[in-house]
Amino acid sequence: MTPEEWVRQNFVQYLLQEKKYPVSLIALEKEIQLGELRKRFDILVYDTKYQPWMLVECKATNVPLNDAVLEQVLRYNASVPVHYLILTNGTSCIGFLKEKGKLSMINQFPDHEK
Repeated sequence: MTPEEWVRQNFVQYLLQEKKYPVSLIALEKEIQLGELRKRFDILVYDTKYQPWMLVECKATNVPLNDAVLEQVLRYNASVPVHYLILTNGTSCIGFLKEKGKLSMINQFPDHEK
């Protein structure tokens, strides 16, 4: 298991066990098309209508959550529009709400829609 995979698996457990997100609404490492490139997102959470709702980018614990990581998840967001963007390296977590084309940092992790 790679360091990034360890972070991804632990974050999925957090979503399932702590936040009680439905397992049926979580997708892992699906391929998306970015122009000519094919990329894989780490975690995508759907809403109850099966629409993309939250995108999570996982990095290894030694990787800082900087502008480059945010730019990466924003590129993915161009192909998969979501309301929430989350960056995590297993020790830190930064979240953003995207509304009307603007990003605002969130202080609390979102509860999943019921």
